[in-house]
Amino acid sequence: MLAMFACMASFYVAGRLWQDAQTRVYLIQELDRRTGQGHSSISVDDTLKVVACRHQHKRLAALEMELAHANHEGYVGKYSSHTNGTRNGKRLLAVIGIMTGFGRKNYRDAVRKSWLPSGATLKKLEQEKGILVRFVIGRSANKGDNYDRAIDDENRKTNDFLILENHVEGSEERPMKTKRFFGHASDTFDAEFYARINDDIYINVDALGGMLSAHWDKPRVYIGCMKSGEVFSESSHKWYEPDWWKFGDGKTYFRHASGEMVVISRAIAQFISINRLLLRTYAHDDVSIGSWMIGLDVKHVNEGKLCCSSWSPGAVCSAL
Repeated sequence: MLAMFACMASFYVAGRLWQDAQTRVYLIQELDRRTGQGHSSISVDDTLKVVACRHQHKRLAALEMELAHANHEGYVGKYSSHTNGTRNGKRLLAVIGIMTGFGRKNYRDAVRKSWLPSGATLKKLEQEKGILVRFVIGRSANKGDNYDRAIDDENRKTNDFLILENHVEGSEERPMKTKRFFGHASDTFDAEFYARINDDIYINVDALGGMLSAHWDKPRVYIGCMKSGEVFSESSHKWYEPDWWKFGDGKTYFRHASGEMVVISRAIAQFISINRLLLRTYAHDDVSIGSWMIGLDVKHVNEGKLCCSSWSPGAVCSAL
């Protein structure tokens, strides 16, 4: 009996020791897997991609240092009057999109008679001053109807439209239209700056060129008549904001440029183009643009010359 009992105890102790050893091996393997001290699960290709990404990051940091040094030494890029801005290595000073719509022909004609030339003079504005101006409009919900045909006929006579084929016109779609304009313009035209204005605004083109020349050395700049304002939560209000609750208990908008005229630099326009599917739009286009600037390393410039509602000496714009 004693011998049998001793034999059974030996088997039991040996089994427990073997089980504990297996448990320790499993725990060590799991710890190695979670802490990365064991065999790596990253493939050779993934490792090469990480190395290449780090190399590109170092090159970008070096280029930024060189740019900062050049700016410190007083270097400022200059626009050549011989450029035409058609993606051939020559860059425009600015692309201006005039937001218009169906039934606004009288406003467009007023702009053409006041400050926007036509025909050969319009081309001369692009070649000599580096400023390209286009009326921006989408398509009718019923594509090919009288509204679309009227715009096509007008464009054949004036050749001063930028038609967004993938956008349906509508007053509630203006923020989306602005986003698509910046994306399309930056993809199509190579310029230092991109601007959007309303079709009831007058622009002094020479004054605009002089103002923008002061910001050539800023790679990421957001220029406009900066304002804030109340967020309206009543659905019956003209300026109702459906997402009013996102702006806190104070219900005040963040600082943003007035929608009459907004200017952004090339890097920001390219950012909007790349991220157009992810960028959120609010009820108003000027608020939407301002929201895209939050969280970015962007210089906000409160430019009084772009306060179009109040004309002052040296102003760039005014309401027609």
